[in-house]
Amino acid sequence: MKTIRTILATTSGRSPISVALFLAVLAALFLFPRFVESPYTLHIMILFFLSTIMGESWNILGGYTGQYSVGHAAYFGTGAYATMMLLQFKQIPPWYGVWVGLAAVAVIALIIGSICFRLRGPYFVLASIAVAEIMRLCAMNLQSFTNGAEGILSAGLPPFTIGGTVITDFVSKVPFYYIGLCLALLTIVVTWLVQNSKLGYYFQAIREDQDAANSLGINLTIYKNIALVISAMLTSLAGSFYAIYVGFVDPPTVLALDISVQIVLICIIGGIGTIYGPVIGALVLVPLSEALRSNLIASAIFKTGIVSEESNIGNFLKENLAHAHTLIYGILVVIVILFMPDGILGFFKSLTARKHKETA
Repeated sequence: MKTIRTILATTSGRSPISVALFLAVLAALFLFPRFVESPYTLHIMILFFLSTIMGESWNILGGYTGQYSVGHAAYFGTGAYATMMLLQFKQIPPWYGVWVGLAAVAVIALIIGSICFRLRGPYFVLASIAVAEIMRLCAMNLQSFTNGAEGILSAGLPPFTIGGTVITDFVSKVPFYYIGLCLALLTIVVTWLVQNSKLGYYFQAIREDQDAANSLGINLTIYKNIALVISAMLTSLAGSFYAIYVGFVDPPTVLALDISVQIVLICIIGGIGTIYGPVIGALVLVPLSEALRSNLIASAIFKTGIVSEESNIGNFLKENLAHAHTLIYGILVVIVILFMPDGILGFFKSLTARKHKETA
């Protein structure tokens, strides 16, 4: 385990090759819609950006500060509901409504943090789940405020204009692609800034040993709440983006426990406490989720001849595999924890370091 002194002495230098590679990937992503017009491919990319935003957001609290919240659906749903309610009930465009969502989430996060951060370890995890469930039940039962179980369906987004000039009317997926890309970049930049700042060192010191950090003068309550507010506000952005992209919110889709679990899985699979871990996690989970939903995995099993499509097992797979994403995610997490405890990114880093040591 790293000592606090080691963490505080960690530097943030990047090699020119990694910077050049990052810029090349960034340029390719910005040019992507010019060469790929398939709405389905753009949809997958938008889901990838959304998952990246969610994972990077949670990573600031769970990865760098070591506070494993399993209730981030509360912030995701609050952002989504605030944006949709203002759009549908008050006709306020989402690019204004999102700020209301951010302010609401910051207040909610401070209230939750002041209560739940008195707990540690599994007690904090359970408290975060309880808070998310309270938010879901409130949204479900306050029908006059949130439309309850019926949810809120958007009648359409107004065109985005600057100085009377229409920038986009949101009739295709391309504007959503660029919004998702910019938000994903924003969360990565925020994570990088946090990681390489004194604030980030304080977070990592709290993660490694709370009592030792406190003995060095780091105020645990203040810095845990700062991490929670940053993480919650970025998660709220993801919720607002989801709401305007899908055009519908209800408690099961934006406030359910499986949203919180999915956010945590993105980081566990990719690599907790790293900048690119959530990106790797999103790269794995989004295609896997789509392959399960569209029954591509069942079709591949039938084509290999392992199972006959007409057999009882084949019929069972066709009917149930598309709905077994939670089971598949669980198996994947078990594999990652057993064989890659630092996530996929950590596994390849250790593999590369081992090869360098062998050749040296």
